[in-house]
Amino acid sequence: MAHESSRYQVAIAEPPISAFLFNDTRLAPFWLIVRLYAGYEWLMAGIEKLGNPVWTGPKAGTAIAGFVAGALKKTTGDHPDVTGWYAAFLQGVVLPNAALWSWLVTLGEIAVGIGLILGLFTGIAAFFGGFMNANYLLAGTVSTNPILFILATWLVLAWRVAGYWGVDRWLLPALGVPGHPGALFRRREAGPASGRLADATR
Repeated sequence: MAHESSRYQVAIAEPPISAFLFNDTRLAPFWLIVRLYAGYEWLMAGIEKLGNPVWTGPKAGTAIAGFVAGALKKTTGDHPDVTGWYAAFLQGVVLPNAALWSWLVTLGEIAVGIGLILGLFTGIAAFFGGFMNANYLLAGTVSTNPILFILATWLVLAWRVAGYWGVDRWLLPALGVPGHPGALFRRREAGPASGRLADATR
């Protein structure tokens, strides 16, 4: 019986409200506003670091080292803001390579900002933006990170239409969806199961 049931694939239908929020091009103007706000925040943060001597200048790594030192001070108490495993990562991986991480953070923030503003691989850009937000939060830094993390999560869920008013409107139908048998990227003909993005560009 177990062997027979394993032959069938169970697919749970997407609720109408979810389809409207994350798969309907009528909400493209809303996602454009979310994208532009998050993208601007990331781009400005990266540009500020790019011209800062303690981030990418002669003293590159100084800011990261100070950031790590502050995070390590938050590992004490009954309910520490920074967990032990993340503190070990900061102390063992980030701190010895502070200059490298300074450049990675700076260029990463700029790349995420450009991707979101242009609507270029919006879901991927939002994912990496949210990943950086999560790391800042794990290091005990709040600031705008909770808001940007929430927005990034929404943009990842809405990846099919979040960049519809952007480069993704033409790029995604041209590339297709990764993971289909026969090709890494393959364009699918518009139909009931192929979503609204591909046929809306015609």
